[in-house]
Amino acid sequence: MDGAPTSSRELGLEAYSRIRAAIRDGTLAPGERLTETDLAGRFGVSRTPVRQAIARLEAEGLLTHEPRRGVTVTRPDHQQVVELYVMREVLEGAAARLAAQHASDTEIAAMAEIVEREPGVFADATALAAENQRLHGLLYLAAHNRYLLRSLELLGATMSLLPTLLTRGGRAEQAHAEHRAILEAVRQRDGDAAEAAARRHARAAQKHRLAWMVGTVGLPLAVPGAAGPD
Repeated sequence: MDGAPTSSRELGLEAYSRIRAAIRDGTLAPGERLTETDLAGRFGVSRTPVRQAIARLEAEGLLTHEPRRGVTVTRPDHQQVVELYVMREVLEGAAARLAAQHASDTEIAAMAEIVEREPGVFADATALAAENQRLHGLLYLAAHNRYLLRSLELLGATMSLLPTLLTRGGRAEQAHAEHRAILEAVRQRDGDAAEAAARRHARAAQKHRLAWMVGTVGLPLAVPGAAGPD
């Protein structure tokens, strides 16, 4: 006997999850133009659930409607990047503080294993990014706060629009040292130190990101002096 037919809402959620995953893993790249027809064909669904998924992803900021181009995968600009890192500092600082209070010994041990593996993949951007995501994901889970986790998950989805820079300019070694500081504070159950270390980590990542953006796309037009050198 066949099961109950899949509802429109369920199909919309499935389309949303699959498109969102494709954005997160880079299959759908920032700036790429998308159409309902193309997405429906790619994911094997009708246009109605794709339309529902696009509306939700636009509301989350992962898709943008551009004049004359239509829907594209969001390419964060300078101001959006600044705002993202401000929120990352706040949320990850809170996660580290709560992890220092609530993390189990098993969770701390798992984080320590990842930190110890990092030097072995410093030269492998893909592997290093994966280890970095695992470490941060474990830290978020160790905070044991579902509402904070939900906010961090949404932030992480938007952050995934940015290319990894961990193997550029010595950032891998610097981030590794920052991870060690966060881990040690969590291990010592020192919430103040854990939050401070996580905030320093986010600020250092933001500094590295903005330096890269200025070097690759230039200063935003609103910045004084951006029109040219003195």
